[in-house]
Amino acid sequence: MSGFIAVIPARMASSRLPGKPLADIAGKPMVVRVAEQAAKSGASRVIVATDHADVLAACAAHGVEAVATREDHASGTDRLAEVAAKLALPADALVVNVQGDEPLIAPELIDRLAALLAETDAPVATLAHAIHDAADHFNPNVVKVALDKRGRALYFSRAPIPYARDAYAADRSALPAGLPVYRHIGMYGYRAGFLAAYAGLEPGPLEQHEALEQLRVLWHGYSIAVALADEAPAAGVDTPADLDRVRRLFSA
Repeated sequence: MSGFIAVIPARMASSRLPGKPLADIAGKPMVVRVAEQAAKSGASRVIVATDHADVLAACAAHGVEAVATREDHASGTDRLAEVAAKLALPADALVVNVQGDEPLIAPELIDRLAALLAETDAPVATLAHAIHDAADHFNPNVVKVALDKRGRALYFSRAPIPYARDAYAADRSALPAGLPVYRHIGMYGYRAGFLAAYAGLEPGPLEQHEALEQLRVLWHGYSIAVALADEAPAAGVDTPADLDRVRRLFSA
């Protein structure tokens, strides 16, 4: 899949790992490592969107395109909306949000998401993979998504959805056979025209209580197309322990 733009939001403020975009991974800042992975996809352009001059400088030093954005964005999607406006992207332009803390992201996943966005009439696309462990189904840190027959998202939740009433009344230690349980993969693709609209959408109560920004899209009546990946992507970097793990992988 080609002809889409990959945008990497990179915010310096992080409660668990301050300065995360510039964390060194085998001699390069993490955000540069992410950009290098994104460049292996079919993206026609890879852009880092950041609120900090040091990230802009690091990208320039490594030949990575970067755009300065405001500091007050509540989410990565809001930051993407500013980038789309600054670049004056046409409404039908395809934009894939690549998380800035995933230096091991597979380029194939980026392409899969872009291809889904290109073939659907939904303004937003995302990914999910099957859950095989009941413990994950009941874990609030694992975001679940329920799908309709077209592969559109019905709802995202930290709660165990869909809930097998009778089976779970008898046993919660295993997933009931045939229950379609999917874990959401936090990657999104957008049409630029939707990003312009998103910037004006008010957060709804579902988003606020679940702490899931994608629920704003559903709350306001937009649809989200979902493609199923074979497996979960490599874990991102949220903590110092995660950073140590990724550094060891790059060193090896």
